[in-house]
This record gives sequence, C-alpha cells and structure tokens, in this order.
Amino acid sequence: MQKTLPIVIPIFALILAGYICRKRQLLGETAASELNKFVVYLALPALLFDVLSHTQLSTLNQPRFLLAYCLSSALVFSGALALRLFQSRHIVDASIDSLGASYANTGFIGLPLCALTLGSESLAPAIIATILTVCVVFAAGVFFVELGLQQERHMGKVLSVITLKLLRNPLILAPLAGIAYSLCGFTTPAPAEQFLKLLGGAATPCALVSIGLFLAAEKSVEQKIPVPGARRNALFLVALKLIAQPALTWLLVMRVLPLPPIWANTAILMSALPTGTGPYMLAEFYHREAAMTSRVILLSTAASLITVSVLLGWLQP
Repeated sequence: MQKTLPIVIPIFALILAGYICRKRQLLGETAASELNKFVVYLALPALLFDVLSHTQLSTLNQPRFLLAYCLSSALVFSGALALRLFQSRHIVDASIDSLGASYANTGFIGLPLCALTLGSESLAPAIIATILTVCVVFAAGVFFVELGLQQERHMGKVLSVITLKLLRNPLILAPLAGIAYSLCGFTTPAPAEQFLKLLGGAATPCALVSIGLFLAAEKSVEQKIPVPGARRNALFLVALKLIAQPALTWLLVMRVLPLPPIWANTAILMSALPTGTGPYMLAEFYHREAAMTSRVILLSTAASLITVSVLLGWLQP
C-alpha cells in the first residue's frame, strides 16, 4: 500500500477538487459536460496521437502478450455486457457499463506503478497494454455503443454506418492518425510537439475533475430519486475489474499463453488496475446516464489500494 498510495492519492484529490467546486457553486451546472467535451475533442485526441506517433510499431509485435491482454479484456467485457443486457439495460448503457469493468487506468496509474514496483523492464509491456486499452478496448466499447444507436436492421448497412461514425470519432481517428504518422517516419516540429504535450497532459486531470463535478450533482439527484440496485451493480462491475480480469489474465499468461516473468507480471498488474476515465467520457460524449460509470471509477480506485497492494505482495514475494 505504501507504493500505491502516493500514486492513487492525486486521483482522489482531482475528483475531490471537482466535487468541491460544484458544491460551492464555483463551477456551474454545465461545467462537467463542457469540461468533458474539451477532453474528448481536444486533450485526449492530442494525447493518443502523441503516444502513437512516437511508437515504433515493431514494439507492438508481441503476439502472445497482445492476445492474452485483449482476450482477458474481451471476456470480462462480454460477461458484463451479457449480464447487463439480461438485466434489461439498453445495449448502449450496457456497453458503457461493461467498458467500466474492462477499461483499466493504465496511463495515470499503470505506467508509474509499473516503473516503481516492477522496474524499467516492465515499461515496454506497460506501454503496449496502455495502447491496447485506449485504442482496442475503447474502440470495442464505441463499436457496441454505435451498434445500439442504429435503427437500421440490415446488418451490412449497420456496419457501414458504424464504420463511418467510428472514423469520424476523434477518439478513434486520433490514434489511427498517429499510427499513420509513425509509419510515414515524419519528425514532429518542436512547437507542434510542445503543443501536443501541453494539450494531451490536460486529458486525465480534466477528466477526473469532471467526474467530481458530475458526482456532486448526481448525489443531489439521487437523494431525491434513488436508483434500485445501483450500488449492487456498481460493486459487481468493480469486482469484475479488480478480481475477475486479473485472474483471467493470470490464467492466460501463466497457463494458456505462457510469457516471460516480467511480461506476465506486467500483464497481470495492468489488468488489476481500477477503472480509467474512458467509460465516463464515453457516457458524456453520447449523452447517456453517467452515474454508474462514475461510481465504478470512484469505488474501484478506492478498493484498488487494497487489491493492488495484495497483488504486488504476491508478484514480489
């Protein structure tokens, strides 16, 4: 816990800052939504483009690691989606909920935690896991959300519409542009580099402050209109994220697709991280109910102080 606490505390501090600002009326009712728009349309695309444009694609040529990490995320996402649909949740909201059970906070928590606990050798697999999370896992969530929004019944037309929408989504377009930029071998001019660093650096703190703003408003509404089973469902999604996903990853990297120790340990640790801000940003972007994702982010981050500390003790006997 001594190693995870200094990394997790700033996350709570940023959420708390947004919560206090809203409660004290320092920021208005639309602040959460407007701040999230800034993240979705400007800050996060800049961050994704910056990361991918500087990534040597040969670094991603780790098929066993790629398969194990993506498969564990896909299994958890599918399980959560099936359950939420069984509970009569609309497919759009069920997809966002399921993303909350499978989208790890790899960037803000994962990278520094790996460097601190597993050493510099873990950074290569940690970066790959981060890219997979923000691109592949997130894109899968966007796909199912778009699928749920379509009224067309012909599958061919549905897929063509979804593809066009995905290509216009800044959170999908930015990493694709970054990959293309990397393949072309371009060198980013210093002013553009600094622009991307400054803008991309605002993505995570602004998203966390936005969550705090939303939670402050949501708590007031919930006191008037309680949501049946909301806490139970949130706890279930948290359990999937903090327990089921790392357990599945352990099974894959240790038994099914054995990896070298440092790669296996990094995959397990990255899978065990709390939920990142991606699902919340997606809910706000599509104007869906964001209370569930906010709860999952908050609860999973708090619980990860214990679960991640226990896991680190097991990985480092």
